[in-house]
Amino acid sequence: MANILIIDDQEWVLDLFSESLIDEGHNISTTDDIKSVMSNVSSFKPDLVLLNLYLKHGFNVWDVLQDIKKQDSTLPVIIVTTSDTYLYDPRLSQANGYTIKSWLAPDELKQKISIALGRKTKNHLEEAIPFI
Repeated sequence: MANILIIDDQEWVLDLFSESLIDEGHNISTTDDIKSVMSNVSSFKPDLVLLNLYLKHGFNVWDVLQDIKKQDSTLPVIIVTTSDTYLYDPRLSQANGYTIKSWLAPDELKQKISIALGRKTKNHLEEAIPFI
């Protein structure tokens, strides 16, 4: 299946999402250290990133999202947060989805992951097969 990097500073979220996604057959790497995100992207080579909108130490997640997209513009990133206040924020357009954290979130998240991974695969196929 897919390599999924989860960036969150809440242990219950890391545990809940990790267990749910491992059960689906995905390989999971987690971090709460925003400073190591880019090295995790380079070394783990995720197929998708789940990025918490609010992280400790006041890091600007929008900058992190932009850095991830600079490193790999095709890497799907889904924003995970406890609030829906950013649904209409134009910066959200850089991400490939948005979901609200809750105990029920894994089912919705699995759907969004499937959609994002499907789009990534489709885009890679379109790049690999020239239009004739």
